[in-house]
Amino acid sequence: MSEATDLQNFVDGAWVRPVATARLDVPDPSDGSLLARVPRSGAADVDAAVQAARKAFPSWRDVPVPERARRVLALRNLLVEHAEALARSVVRENGKTIDEARGSVRRGIEATEFAASAPTTMQGYFLEDVAIGIDTTLVRQPLGVVAGITPFNFPVMIPLWMGPLALVCGNSFILKPSERVPLSAAYLARLVAEAGFPAGTFNLIHGDADAVNALLTHPGVDAISFVGSAPTARHVYTTAAAHGKRVQALAGAKNHLIVMPDANLEKSVPAIVSSAFGQSGERCLAGSVIVAVEPGVDHLVEQLSEAVRNLSVGPAGHPDTDVGPVIRADHRERVLQWIREGEAGGAKLVARGPDPSGGDGYFVAPVLFDHVRPEMAIAQEEIFGPVLLIVRVGSLDEALEVANRSRFGNASAIFTTNGKSAREFTRRIEAGMVGVNVGVPAPAAFFPFVGWKGSFYGDLHATGRDAVDFYTRKKVITSRWF
Repeated sequence: MSEATDLQNFVDGAWVRPVATARLDVPDPSDGSLLARVPRSGAADVDAAVQAARKAFPSWRDVPVPERARRVLALRNLLVEHAEALARSVVRENGKTIDEARGSVRRGIEATEFAASAPTTMQGYFLEDVAIGIDTTLVRQPLGVVAGITPFNFPVMIPLWMGPLALVCGNSFILKPSERVPLSAAYLARLVAEAGFPAGTFNLIHGDADAVNALLTHPGVDAISFVGSAPTARHVYTTAAAHGKRVQALAGAKNHLIVMPDANLEKSVPAIVSSAFGQSGERCLAGSVIVAVEPGVDHLVEQLSEAVRNLSVGPAGHPDTDVGPVIRADHRERVLQWIREGEAGGAKLVARGPDPSGGDGYFVAPVLFDHVRPEMAIAQEEIFGPVLLIVRVGSLDEALEVANRSRFGNASAIFTTNGKSAREFTRRIEAGMVGVNVGVPAPAAFFPFVGWKGSFYGDLHATGRDAVDFYTRKKVITSRWF
């Protein structure tokens, strides 16, 4: 794809120019240079994709499940072949470091491999003689047309959480990627076509709020998968559900990391720093708040401060960069405003990473705050940037109380060498994804991605068997033969 290309939608097996004429610039977050212009597709463009998907659905549904799985395996092989190019695409448009981008692509491939297991995971069950001469069978069948609305922070991984599994379950799929990272989605569309999926089974619609709302309200869309911010997730869930759709909406987070006095700091500090500052803090499993249990917190703060000051901040593509840019200039200003509010509110800024010199990238130097009070806004709201907070407490009970007070419940972790503390934590913490001496407790793709409380809206979660249930509906057949 050439520089500053006007992107097109992928509908019914072909690249098409949208009806909508408005465009948004797509800059490289590392230097501000223009990468492409993305269309702001509207209701007419969405309708074209839905009509193509509905037309393709009946014949695709009738393709045997093993054959659908073979198409997914063909896509998986193409993803492996193109993994480095996909990672480089993520680096350019998202600002991840190259190692982070490669890791996210691998996780997307893992989700595709799980999707290929559909001949097993889609199996139903059967009971002979529920009554005299009567048998009952449960089968799983596809929903119809499914739309995936994906965020900017994982341009390859999250579309691959959704698309391959929706397709292998027999649905047609429409991808609406974040307008901030459209290039990787276009790359994926080309690979899906090359893998041999029939025209109309996979469609790509670029755009922003108008395209999202058109998908949420279109009568031809049967289900919505969404990942994004908490306010948008609430809007997606309430709007799509009100229009009769099945919905899973993964929302925001404020993840608490509890550090006990007996924690192995040599191992724990690198894990905490990676959790908080990896991908510039722009991930929903990033550690945001350390709840440090006395005694010994001063020593923890010293080690964390040294680590933060030694982080390398710079262009995402540079091999020595630890912390790349945030996604846009307005997001950088939002994060900087949170830092200013933290200082004004009485939190103590104890360490700041280096500011990158020169350039037009959207960089934020990583920041460590100490003596943060749980009631402060910076301790409650999602910042989504390289900002880590320390709340000091006197016991594990108090630490759990602080963590569970959050309205979010995406992830949490404890750092300890004491099994009793770890067991107490895992039983009582109000979060769906829990780590013990693991800074980012992201489950593998064959487990569900389980947010709790305000971090998730819906019933069935993304990835794993939950996602198989989400992308299918159950039918129970009771039969008797005379």
